[in-house]
Amino acid sequence: MSNIVIATRESRLALWQAEHVQSLLQRAGHTVDLLGMTTRGDQILDRSLSKVGGKGLFVKELELALEEGRADIAVHSLKDVPMDLPEGFALACVLEREDPRDALVSPHHASLDALPQGAVVGTSSLRRVVLLRALRPDLRIEPLRGNLDTRLRKLDEGQYDAIVLAAAGLKRLGLESRIRAVFEPEAMLPAAGQGALGIEIRSGRADLLALLAPLASRPDALATAAERAVSRAMGGSCSMPLAAHARWQGGDSLRIDAAWGDPDGAATLVRVHALGDVAEPAQAAALGEHAARLLQAAGAH
Repeated sequence: MSNIVIATRESRLALWQAEHVQSLLQRAGHTVDLLGMTTRGDQILDRSLSKVGGKGLFVKELELALEEGRADIAVHSLKDVPMDLPEGFALACVLEREDPRDALVSPHHASLDALPQGAVVGTSSLRRVVLLRALRPDLRIEPLRGNLDTRLRKLDEGQYDAIVLAAAGLKRLGLESRIRAVFEPEAMLPAAGQGALGIEIRSGRADLLALLAPLASRPDALATAAERAVSRAMGGSCSMPLAAHARWQGGDSLRIDAAWGDPDGAATLVRVHALGDVAEPAQAAALGEHAARLLQAAGAH
């Protein structure tokens, strides 16, 4: 049995995620402590992530704690983890995925269709911006930053008619009752890795790989590997309005859908899908890269 320190952001959702991993490891007999940290992504709230360095701002301080030996593992929302980790770091495992879909939260309106003409919808995700515009071009989409509780407070204060959040975070924090409608992937394709938790370690820590192996979900690891391969091949980041979502079709058959749109509204939404047998990470990556080539051929760039 081992003594393990988990580096985590200090938002309520990040702490829930770290405590979830802590609980799983404690059940296996390990001693686990949390190292709470505030990242630059948590501190910069007046600008969109795409303009200040992307989602990597949420993980750099945690990686420094790993590098300096103050922590052994870092727990991340997988969609916040850059597609290419810095040298010396590795994604040790992906846990069983929560609901990967997006959710509409609104105090007065039961669905996207029920929003009045010109309603104000909050999101700072370029992916959600282009997908919302494809569904309702009349909406006024305004930036929305902050942790989950801050976003809900801004909605309740009347700054927005509705906001769009990941269903997973709301469900994990017991806030499922705030969800007015869940977008099916056919309408609003999720981000790569959305709903999944990833555990990052220093490369070469074979002891941690073995220790974390029982927590891993192989189907979710392969599905998210395909999604992340789309983003990697497209150069995906917060500054790219890109969606990628993979679903098992039975057996080893994996379907991946991907979408790209122009955040300035100058081009129509490009959407493709690919299907293939996937039994190992290399096949998942190849399927994702194939989907990226289809996107590029269809006009995405």
